[in-house]
Amino acid sequence: MGKVKVFTDSTCDLPPDLVAQHQIGIIPIYVIFDEVSYGDGIDMTTPELYKKVEESGNLPKTAAPSPGDYLAAFKPFIDEGYDIIHIGLSSKLSVALNNARLAAQELPEGRIEIVDSYNLSTGTGLLVLRAVDFAAEGLDIHAIAEKVRALVPKVETEFIVDTLDYLHKGGRCSGVTRLVGSMLKIRPSIKVVDGGMIPAQKFRGTRAKALQGLLDTVLANKDNISPERVFVTHSISDDAAFLQAELQKHTDAREILISQAGCVISSHCGPNTIGILYIKK
Repeated sequence: MGKVKVFTDSTCDLPPDLVAQHQIGIIPIYVIFDEVSYGDGIDMTTPELYKKVEESGNLPKTAAPSPGDYLAAFKPFIDEGYDIIHIGLSSKLSVALNNARLAAQELPEGRIEIVDSYNLSTGTGLLVLRAVDFAAEGLDIHAIAEKVRALVPKVETEFIVDTLDYLHKGGRCSGVTRLVGSMLKIRPSIKVVDGGMIPAQKFRGTRAKALQGLLDTVLANKDNISPERVFVTHSISDDAAFLQAELQKHTDAREILISQAGCVISSHCGPNTIGILYIKK
């Protein structure tokens, strides 16, 4: 049985300790300010991103790793005898996964499996960790890829956006929508469906009310939550511990992990965004 190396990109938002523990390969997506590129999580952190946005009044652009970036990451492990499974950001949101496929074509056939998560943030991260679990069971990359692809439609990703400013600056909602949302104190939730993002719910009133609404949505489906692990993922929010504690009280999940969104995800959703992500049974 060959050695297996699990790769993903920086939008997986997995905590650094888990990345190190499982020796997961992370390929950074880029954020670009004033024509200067920064590797997500390497050259720039999320707090630094928000500081730059505040200073400039502008959002960064984002850019996928090139096929050459993927090739440079993959080839040393192929040369060392590893087979690779790469699970990346939804192909409906970025060309990154296609660039990974182009890189794989430059390496020996059958040694790399590329899996589209059709998700983002720790929605992708959950699949990456399941791939790690399957590799630990001794499965080869083809069997791992088959099992992970079967889980893709079972990933549930929903998060509350605290401010519409970032969606507005990024061209994702009109100025009128932003103004009305601000006046009415509407906090929308965004859900990942079939690899894309759609509005799911609108919570009117306090943030506490919105958090409870998100929690109630998840708990209504608690008997269908796969018990391996659940993520509470946030972008500089103080509410993660509250959601974690409530999920620990009311679900059978063995692990409820908190993670912070990286620069790429944060540049699209803004500060105080928070979500609950899990895999269905």
